[in-house]
Amino acid sequence: MTPYTSSVEKEMKKFFDSLSEKDKRRYAAIETLKLGHGGRKYISQILGCNRKTIRRGIQELKDLPENISYTERIREHGAGRKQYDNIPCIDEKFLDVLRENTAGNPMDEKVLWTNLTQQEISEKLAEKHQIYVSTQIVRKLLKKHNYRRRKAQKKQTMKTAKNRNEQFENIARIKSEYETSGNPIISMDTKKKRTLATIIGMVTCILKK
Repeated sequence: MTPYTSSVEKEMKKFFDSLSEKDKRRYAAIETLKLGHGGRKYISQILGCNRKTIRRGIQELKDLPENISYTERIREHGAGRKQYDNIPCIDEKFLDVLRENTAGNPMDEKVLWTNLTQQEISEKLAEKHQIYVSTQIVRKLLKKHNYRRRKAQKKQTMKTAKNRNEQFENIARIKSEYETSGNPIISMDTKKKRTLATIIGMVTCILKK
């Protein structure tokens, strides 16, 4: 049973895929009822939906009241998900959130890395700038600014470094002091393991020159 041409079937499938789950069921049900006997099998094939889904849609249509009037808006004005383009200074605030969690790719200066998840970035935007966006918007912003997620390769650490947390706190303190004092800041990409004392010594020698 093929009452529609292949081009019409293609347009039906395209329209079907654009609908919500509830509307998909009801649209498939309407098309099935139009065709009568054998219609459920045909519609399930061209739309790619289960026959049980169509059966449920048919029942939902039967349960609808005779007269339905949608005179009121379902959503209030301004409700719903907002596109990030409408948020003032979204790019600057997004980059501000990533400022302390950004690293560069030595093989490609145009690509940046962050160790934050999309959910963490969304939460930081809300906490720091009162900007509430979904992880989908965060994903678009990461792509727009050439950010990639930096994943740790080592699953489990082999040893526990003494005073490890204090070392990171000391680095953060030194960095903060340099930023406020106006001293030059040097970024070094090191491939070998270096102690904090070695790195500080290298920076001190460079500054003396």
